[in-house]
Amino acid sequence: MTGGDALLADLQARLGDFRGRLTANAPMEKVTWFRVGGPADLLAMPADEEDLALLLAAIPVDIPVRVVGIGSNLMVRDGGIPGVVIRLSAKGFGSVERVGETRLRAGTACPDKRLAAAALDAGLAGFHFYHGIPGSVGGALRMNAGANGVETRERVVEVHALGRDGRRHVLTNEEMGYAYRHSSADTDLIFTGAVFEGPSGDPSDIQAKMDEVQHHRETVQPVKEKTGGSTFKNPEGTSAWKEIDKAGCRGLMVGDAQMSEMHCNFMINTGTASAHDLETLGETVRRRVHENSGILLEWEIKRIGEFEPGREVEPFLGTVDDPSVEGR
Repeated sequence: MTGGDALLADLQARLGDFRGRLTANAPMEKVTWFRVGGPADLLAMPADEEDLALLLAAIPVDIPVRVVGIGSNLMVRDGGIPGVVIRLSAKGFGSVERVGETRLRAGTACPDKRLAAAALDAGLAGFHFYHGIPGSVGGALRMNAGANGVETRERVVEVHALGRDGRRHVLTNEEMGYAYRHSSADTDLIFTGAVFEGPSGDPSDIQAKMDEVQHHRETVQPVKEKTGGSTFKNPEGTSAWKEIDKAGCRGLMVGDAQMSEMHCNFMINTGTASAHDLETLGETVRRRVHENSGILLEWEIKRIGEFEPGREVEPFLGTVDDPSVEGR
């Protein structure tokens, strides 16, 4: 019996009324947009918030728990993920509804693009940037996702979450501790939904901004490739792609992993790249940029899981593990 099978059997014995799905040794390459990564010991998909609370209360405290979204900015390492990976379902956590003249409530499995569409329908401005982010609300909340000069923190009123013990929490905007592509909210909290607010706007103006976002994304980003979006955060005072380009890394390859020729802050899997290839490429870029300009790029892609034995990737002046629990 594998570790995943044993964990499945143990949780099934504890979860008499669980209505969701539990999968042992779940292949994570089917989840990530990079299409790489080893298996998760156990992948859990609770049916709704009540089901999630039941699951969390049943997981022993010594078992690690990770949360993933739709996998659009996530790299799972080739050795897989120990413990339990929780993926919130669109059916149980993907709703979005108007809850006031200027407010929307969305579940964390709601795609960012759907949140933008709901805001358009409600005549609420300031959500157009979500139209171009290929992730879900949960990841946007965790990493303060932003684009086109707007960030998630500008729209958030409150965030709903469950702790590892299954208890419910409500966090204010201030308690989320937002900074550039970062939230300092407790990483043990699993976000389940949030209330957003935006000013009233003219639907034609909102649609025009969404169209601009879509046009920009389709013309300058490799959206049809196996990619994870922006690989590195923009350093203060410059853009990551400019520094990558100046360091001669546009088109740089390690195996089938490549920094896109179209947008060199996008890493792509051109064929059968492994997570090892992708992470090695990223660390090579970080080193070359630092040698060229003295700038130390920070990963925006969320990297989770373990390396295969003997195939570890040495980080360049940084930590191996990303502390974020949640990827988009």
